[in-house]
Amino acid sequence: MAALPPMVWASSLVLVLWAGVCSAVCVEVPSETEAVQGTDMKLLCISCMKREEVTASTVVEWFYRPEGGKDEPIYEYRKTNHEFPSRFSGRIQWNGSKDMQDVSITVVNVTLNDSGIYTCNITREFEFEIHRPLFTSSRLIHLTVVEEAGEDFTSVISEIMMYILLVFLTLWLLIEMVYCYRKVSKAEEAAQENATDYLAIPSENKENCAVPVEE
Repeated sequence: MAALPPMVWASSLVLVLWAGVCSAVCVEVPSETEAVQGTDMKLLCISCMKREEVTASTVVEWFYRPEGGKDEPIYEYRKTNHEFPSRFSGRIQWNGSKDMQDVSITVVNVTLNDSGIYTCNITREFEFEIHRPLFTSSRLIHLTVVEEAGEDFTSVISEIMMYILLVFLTLWLLIEMVYCYRKVSKAEEAAQENATDYLAIPSENKENCAVPVEE
């Protein structure tokens, strides 16, 4: 959501976690809880299964509760997708995975009135040879929709540290340049002094005198 330099580290971490979700390894990542109005908000709901539990039928129910209100069904997956008539009609997209471990949805073009509590209920009936046990789980997402994206505190700190490091490196480079310049100047002055002293020696003594060479 933010500019590239300060937020790449946090974004990279999120991408690594999402890559884990999409691969064979399932990671139960919590959903984001803040959205900006006018954007699309993915409500993340992940319920991992063990390898021996993969064979199962899954029912997913999504509910929405406004501030001070009651839960109302907004979406359901029961072999097929079904969207209930609500304030979200036409604005919900299914983002579940084929193995039904990720049963997320996306609310398109969120508004300030979409703030509230979203509940993701998952019911699984495992298909074992001897018995068919039921497993249920629930995820709550307290979503807040804001008018504009606020600058993340971590990104502010990252930017400050980046500028401090830049200033430090610039000062260090200047000091190194001044030091090298003075060193070269002193070497040139010493060479000129030696040459002057050599020229001041009488001609009959120059055969036995060599100008010292500075390294």
